[in-house]
Amino acid sequence: MARTVFEKSDAVALVAEVFRKLGYEGASMSEITARTKLSKGSLYHFFPEGKEQMAAEIMADIDAWFVTEMFRPLEEQEPRAAIARMWETTDSYFRSGRRVCLIGAFALDETRDRFTSMIHGYFQRWIEALAGSLIKAGLGDNEAKAIAEETVVGIQGALTLARALGDDTIFGRTLARLRQRMEAALS
Repeated sequence: MARTVFEKSDAVALVAEVFRKLGYEGASMSEITARTKLSKGSLYHFFPEGKEQMAAEIMADIDAWFVTEMFRPLEEQEPRAAIARMWETTDSYFRSGRRVCLIGAFALDETRDRFTSMIHGYFQRWIEALAGSLIKAGLGDNEAKAIAEETVVGIQGALTLARALGDDTIFGRTLARLRQRMEAALS
């Protein structure tokens, strides 16, 4: 039986989970309809341009969430509080390693060629926002940028490794180590 969805945001969330499980290429329209329980008519109502529009809107939705919940706080709030919030937000958003970073997954396959600027912008803003917060907290420019890059690399790598090995605890351990290194640098 088809699921009734009244808001586009509901459809975006449902389709995003299909892309997380199957990737862009693996998420055929038949898989999307089967897994979301949305009819093709509903999907084309919300996404008249098809699967590419779905992916673009999902990435825009993810980016908007990160801007509000992580990037702006890092850019605008007291740095140590914003950094502490970043750790909690990261753990919560990725469900302690049980949720794939969809933008990271798209960066690893052919999808990246379709959405290069969105993927690049997401990762670049995270690194720049974190580095800026670290600089405001007292680190030098080069050290702040290196730690910010290491942090984003570590988070993305931990998500990949946790999924590959089927061990969600890898993510939590990695976040704890990255956080300790950052706190030591800020001391």
